[in-house]
Order: sequence, then C-alpha cells, then structure tokens
Amino acid sequence: MATFLILIIYIAFISLGLPDAVLGAAWPIMQGELNAPLEAAGLLFGMISVGTVISSLFSGTLLKKYGTGRVTVVSVMLTAIGLLGFNYAESIYWLLFFTLPLGLGAGAVDAGLNDYVAINYKAHHMNWLHAFWGVGATMGPLVLSQFILRGYSWRNGYLVIAAFQFVLVLVLLVTLPLWRKVAGEGPIKQEANQEVAASSNTAKKPNVFKIPGVKWALLTFVFYTGIEQTVNLWGSTFLVDSKGIDPATAAEWLSFYFLGITIGRVLSGFVSFKLNNKQMLRLGQSIVLVGALTLLLPLPNTFMLVGLVLIGLGCAPVYPSMLHETPTRFGTENSQYVMGLQLAAGNTGALLLPPLFGLVASRFSVNVLPIFLVIYAIILLSSTERLNLLASTTQKLAHRAPSLTKL
Repeated sequence: MATFLILIIYIAFISLGLPDAVLGAAWPIMQGELNAPLEAAGLLFGMISVGTVISSLFSGTLLKKYGTGRVTVVSVMLTAIGLLGFNYAESIYWLLFFTLPLGLGAGAVDAGLNDYVAINYKAHHMNWLHAFWGVGATMGPLVLSQFILRGYSWRNGYLVIAAFQFVLVLVLLVTLPLWRKVAGEGPIKQEANQEVAASSNTAKKPNVFKIPGVKWALLTFVFYTGIEQTVNLWGSTFLVDSKGIDPATAAEWLSFYFLGITIGRVLSGFVSFKLNNKQMLRLGQSIVLVGALTLLLPLPNTFMLVGLVLIGLGCAPVYPSMLHETPTRFGTENSQYVMGLQLAAGNTGALLLPPLFGLVASRFSVNVLPIFLVIYAIILLSSTERLNLLASTTQKLAHRAPSLTKL
C-alpha cells in the first residue's frame, strides 16, 4: 500500500514540475506575440510566486484540518485551471489573472507532499521524489520545443500539460482513502502521528521563529530557489540574446538543465545511503558554484550547456536534503509549520530574485546573468554552513543536558 502511494506521489511531482520551466522556455516567443516588455516575464513569474507564498503560509493549517490527500486534489485542480487559462489568454493581463490559480495550487501541494514524505518515508525517497519533479520540468520545455519546431503555437504546449493535470486530479480522487492508511502504518509513523496529535490537542500553534536555526533555514531556501528559478526563467533568454542561439535550441538546452537536476536526484537517492544530508548539501552547492563560474568565463557556446547541466546536477541534492532535514532539525511536532514557512521562503526567493535580475537586465544587459548566479551561490553556501554550525552546537548542548541534570 505504501509503495503504491509513493508511486502516486511521484506522478504528482511530475505534474508539479511540468509547468515550472515552460514560461521561461516559451517567453522569447510569447514576448513578441503578446507585444510585452522583456521584464514582464519576471512579473508573471513573481505573481505565480505570490500565490505560492500565500498558500505555503497557510498550508500547515490546511493540512492539519483537511489532510494531505484532499489538499493535493484541490491544488492540482487549481494548477490545471491556471494552465488551461494560459492556453486561451490573449493578452498579458489575462496571463496575470491566471497566475493566481497556478501559484495557489503549487504552494499547498508542495508543502503537503514534502512534509508527508519527510515523515513517512526515508531520505532516498525524498531525492527520488524530487527527481520526478525534474522529469516534469525536463518534459515541459521538450514538449514546448517540439510544438515550436513543427510550426505550432506555444499555446499547444500549455494545453497538453493542462490535460495531464486534469487526468491526475481523477487519479488522486480515486486514491484518497490511501493517504490516512499509509500515514498510520508502522511503529515509527504511529509514534510520530501520536506525538503530533498530542501536541495539537494540548498546545497552541508554535512560534517557529523562536526555534534555533529557523531563520537561517529560511535564508537558504530564499537563495536556493533564487538560483533554480533565475536559471529557469532567464536561461533561455540568456542563450538567445547573449549567445545568439535560436529559440528552439535554447529551449532544448534549458531542458538539459532540468535533466541535470533529474539525473542528479536519481543518483542522490543512492548516494544518500553513504552521505548524510549535510554532506549532500555541501557537495551540491559547490557544484552549483562551479557551474555558475563556467557560464561566467569567456568560453565557446558549448560550455554554456555544460554550465547549465552542472548547475542542474548541483541543485539536485540541495532542495530534497534541506526538506528531509526539517523533522530532524525542528521536530516532527513542528515540521508541518516549518515546512510551510520554508517553502514560503523559497517561493519568496522565486518571487524576488528572478524579477530583480529581469529589472537589471532590462536596463543593462542579460549578459550579467552568470554574475548574479555566482553571488547567489556564495550566499547559499555560506548560509547553509552557518545553519549546520548552529544545528551542531544545539545538538551538542542537548546531549550535554541530561548529564548536567545528574550532577
């Protein structure tokens, strides 16, 4: 039963990934057809992120009240409606309107599924789960590029992806009874569920900002998603405008970035048997920095593809490892609330950092993209190491506390 449900969750994460890279890949064509300014892509992406931040902030309360299964069904339905709206939109204003259901749908389902897997499954499942997100994110630009190469509109790509979401809604409805059953299986899961239930009955919602390390954790999410989504949104435009690569090829190259994330997360699932989350984070973030430096150096265009793939490979273990550490760092009784805040922080990074680059690029040049990525990568690595140091100190104090009470 648990195995069947994790397969359904994997498919749900494909659906999460499908629309994420399509806007960035399609924008060089959408911009001309809709007669929109370059930086409008940042506005659209920012509006999606606003909806995602809002739903992430309320996800803890929604998940406690309605359960992960029901929240997931409604969220995927909202995503499908938003994508269908993009297909029919005739102006930038209609696109802005349909960013609302896209964002609201993505935030709650992301928080719910990540927390559900972090509590009920092992670390390698978290990596493989996000590998399936990478499958969806890789497929999105590929689907789009195939329609463009065959002379069709970018709208056809959005229509096909919306249809996939509607099919997934039906699958999730059928499997709703499994969610509670799986969450109650096994002694570890039962203990965790009892602990959460007891705490919810006897205590108020915790002030998670007072928990040591939470603020540093939120900062790492801001800059991780800042890197991932800045490449997602502006990578294709960088290749077209700065390197002279045609739009169809640029869309395909961007798909290789997400393919790097996908393959990296599949490999990370196996590597996690040998390395802990902290080691996975350090390794991945170092590779991201190397990839960003590759884009910065004056190398032939082929190395731009290498740089994108390296950034994707480096990103692969970072997000799953940060998420899987949440119950360990902050306790299972706090994990749903902290998870929602972390995802809200990540979506805040997606809301602010890619549009920030868009504003700078519109006034100067898209050529500065690698500089931004290098700066973001350094901040991410530094804040993660600070969080690891703080967490290590807190754990040492916790281990010393029992011995002090015996004196």
